[in-house]
Amino acid sequence: MGQPATAAPLRAMTLEDWGALPEDEAGELVDGVLEDDEMAGWAHEVVVTWLIAVLAGWAKSARARVAASDAKLGVSAQRGRKGDVLVYLAGDRRPPGHGIIRVPPSIVVEVVSPSPTDARRDRIQKLDDYAAFGVRWYWIVDPQLRTVEIFELGADGRYARAIGASEGRLAHVPGCVGLELDVDAMWADLDAALAEAEPTNE
Repeated sequence: MGQPATAAPLRAMTLEDWGALPEDEAGELVDGVLEDDEMAGWAHEVVVTWLIAVLAGWAKSARARVAASDAKLGVSAQRGRKGDVLVYLAGDRRPPGHGIIRVPPSIVVEVVSPSPTDARRDRIQKLDDYAAFGVRWYWIVDPQLRTVEIFELGADGRYARAIGASEGRLAHVPGCVGLELDVDAMWADLDAALAEAEPTNE
């Protein structure tokens, strides 16, 4: 009989240590300890790619800048996060070309993975972190629930939900003049990708 699996030891580090890790080393920094990233599956990545394509197409004329995941956000002295999609709007400060990003994005998008741990991280922990960091709009896109929620940062430093949708077309996206978000098209693209996927053996 094999030995029971043991959890990997926690790795204590500073924000600067975390920023210096190789790009291919996963993990976010939470209270000075490296934690595992979410387990992103095929559905998660399909939705992230769809959102980046739509936002990047709009950004060209809006003078915004869109980036994908793995950019390291130094949200506080002991916490570092990596959003699925980052957007810097026209006129907002841009981050440095290298190293930890201490300039809050205008928008952070998180696509929720199926596990309860990942959902809790995106809906509670990261919501608090991004608010404290000063991210003006936080999007939570949930492929399992088929929901899109956009939260706007208030003067009190807390998020209030500005939009919630599960279908249709969002003709007025907060902060993104001229952007239309076709929620139905996003779910249709996801359904097509899942229909093409090989069945799992679970």
